[in-house]
Amino acid sequence: MTLYLWFVFFLAVQIIHFLGTWKLYQAAGRKSWEAAIPVYNSIVLMKIIGRPTWWTLLLFIPIINLIMFPVVWVETLRTFGKKSSLDTFLGIFTFGFYIYYVNYTQKLEYNANRKLTPENKTADTVSSLLFAIIVATLVHTYLVQPYTIPSSSLEKSLLIGDFLFVSKVNYGPRVPMTTVALPMVHDTIPFAKIKSYLSWPQLPYLRLPALQKIKNNDIVVFNWPRDTAYNMYIPADKFYYKPIDKKTNYVKRCVGIPGDSLQIKDGIVFINCKELIFPERAKPQYSYSVGYDGKTPIDFETLLRELDITDGAGFTGKNRDTLFFRALTQASVDRLKNVPGITGVKRQITKGPEDGIFPDYQDGKPSTSNNWSCDNMGPIYIPKEGATVALTRKTLPLYKEIISNYEGNKLQVNGSEILINGKPATTYTFKQDYYWMMGDNRHNSLDARYFGYTPEDHIVGKPVFIWLSWDSNAKGINKIRWSRVFTTVDGEGQPQSYFKYFLILLALYFVGEFFWRKRKENKA
Repeated sequence: MTLYLWFVFFLAVQIIHFLGTWKLYQAAGRKSWEAAIPVYNSIVLMKIIGRPTWWTLLLFIPIINLIMFPVVWVETLRTFGKKSSLDTFLGIFTFGFYIYYVNYTQKLEYNANRKLTPENKTADTVSSLLFAIIVATLVHTYLVQPYTIPSSSLEKSLLIGDFLFVSKVNYGPRVPMTTVALPMVHDTIPFAKIKSYLSWPQLPYLRLPALQKIKNNDIVVFNWPRDTAYNMYIPADKFYYKPIDKKTNYVKRCVGIPGDSLQIKDGIVFINCKELIFPERAKPQYSYSVGYDGKTPIDFETLLRELDITDGAGFTGKNRDTLFFRALTQASVDRLKNVPGITGVKRQITKGPEDGIFPDYQDGKPSTSNNWSCDNMGPIYIPKEGATVALTRKTLPLYKEIISNYEGNKLQVNGSEILINGKPATTYTFKQDYYWMMGDNRHNSLDARYFGYTPEDHIVGKPVFIWLSWDSNAKGINKIRWSRVFTTVDGEGQPQSYFKYFLILLALYFVGEFFWRKRKENKA
């Protein structure tokens, strides 16, 4: 929905509210016109039902307001004597329109001094639960979101089974665009495996002020721009439409930021003609073929464990004289070179053209004219908001998704002529920033080399903390990686666990609480 349509929708809601409550306002000693003034009517209503004014703010926060509206409907009915279970049921399941019935047909008795605390244990439990859901939803939506690493694309930096806290405030909390959705779940209702949201209505994109900008080498959680998964539990097989904030969550390293020129040469990333230097904690991995003399005995099981191999490895060739490793760090490569019987270690470099590499399609057919591959591509310009690029039939594939999908224009190509919204175009000016996201596990990562740019409105947040790390290996043995529990994602040096300090503080808290309670009992 556009801002204009949202304005019309907002006015319609105000009219509906006025028509259904103006007599209630009068019965409470207020003026009927007060029910018609946007925002002010909510403030007055909070005073009428005896609830704090700050509740008004919750009515205008997406997702939170879905919880608050039923609460306000029930509170309004109870303020005017409708306290039965039937009244509560009708208030909620008619979406508040039962208040119309009360407003026009019932004798209105305003109870200004009604008891606000729950009258029974069940009501008290429901009230506490609703408050907890509201607080948790606020934190989840605007401050911190839990996230689990699902794949090995950032292996050695972030492992499969790492449970993270993702900060929304670092890059600015994104106001939910999907307004009707279950709180604290993403695109799928757990266990039911059905959509957790309605695609309409949608709010325009809005991001609150950020603490920092995304920098080269930052690890970022974002919504997969070219989403193919119907939900988080069904394998991808074709494109499905989903609202931006309900697209599948991905985590990668941002190697290119707006305005950068990016090129990949033999697997090495260059930014603005300079090699991108990784931070100390990053451990990029590549595929290698390893020569073996076939004679020297090697305890391969021990070797694989020592090298911390988490991706595929095995023999190739008729004579089993070559080993193939899908992912090795440089430290593992250096160790292999010193193993007796190993005759050579060679990084695998993919030459072009490679099918599926961005930009993967041109005029509906695989584009191989640029001769790009996952290890050799570019240079590529990373679009920046307000920047203008020349449009030709050769450059159009790079920006086609941006123009037509991410920025909502009608794009047509007639021969050599490019039309945007029906008008000939030789240039294009970008409406937002874009980023280039890649995995550290270079040959085992579905990243920007395949799906292209990530728009700014798809950015979710920054992983900051690993609160649990669960290792499930191929032998079915599950265990906690204690060395990774309570470690930070970023920082200088190698990760350090703060779990023992947390346990010490927790113990001090319980000891302090015990003595404080004893002291209080002695005074009594």
